Amino acid sequence: MNTDGLENSRNSLPDKHECTETLPDSHLNAEMKVYGSGKPIRLFVAGLHGDEWKDTTELLKSITPPETGILALIPLVDRGKYISTLNPEYYPETGKKILEAIEELKPEIYIELHSYSSENFEKLAGKNRLELIGVPAYSILKEGVLLGSVSPWVRRKYFPKETLCLSFELPKGSAESRKFAARMLEILKEIQSRDEFIEYMKKEFPAQAKKAIEDYRQFYGEI
Repeated sequence: MNTDGLENSRNSLPDKHECTETLPDSHLNAEMKVYGSGKPIRLFVAGLHGDEWKDTTELLKSITPPETGILALIPLVDRGKYISTLNPEYYPETGKKILEAIEELKPEIYIELHSYSSENFEKLAGKNRLELIGVPAYSILKEGVLLGSVSPWVRRKYFPKETLCLSFELPKGSAESRKFAARMLEILKEIQSRDEFIEYMKKEFPAQAKKAIEDYRQFYGEI
């Protein structure tokens, strides 16, 4: 990744929301684009492994720039062999592009878009996920879209507790789930902080917000 000048770009991006940085990757056929200026800095990534790009990449390609702050997008990380992000080897290897972006941008808001097959729903949202897999179950929002935290490996190592780190899971092949996810992304691209998003969730999805807060406190400690 060519990161020359990226540090300065966070402070000197134009007032109008133009694409200021395009970072090609010949191996993955992917790129990072950075829009906007100022704070907060948001990083959205999709197409993290396997064929998930088919349901998630276009969502990031279609998103418009934010009204305030910076929005960095990596629409396609990798479309090769599926390696779980819970595997400690994922980010240093397959997801190296993500770590490079995190280290350079230091985002206050970090979002991953994933997709899942129907047979894996219970593995993601089942009540026993914490006991079976070691991480809390996803919350169910609408249209089969699930919301949870990102892998503890990257959450603990690369982000302070104040950072908003979210992982969305979309059911594969569902146009309605993509529409709902797109609406959530439109909200998140304007969210200013973790606390602002918590207040939004308490209002729009109170049960899911309560679960997410309880899970976070149980897994990571105080918010």
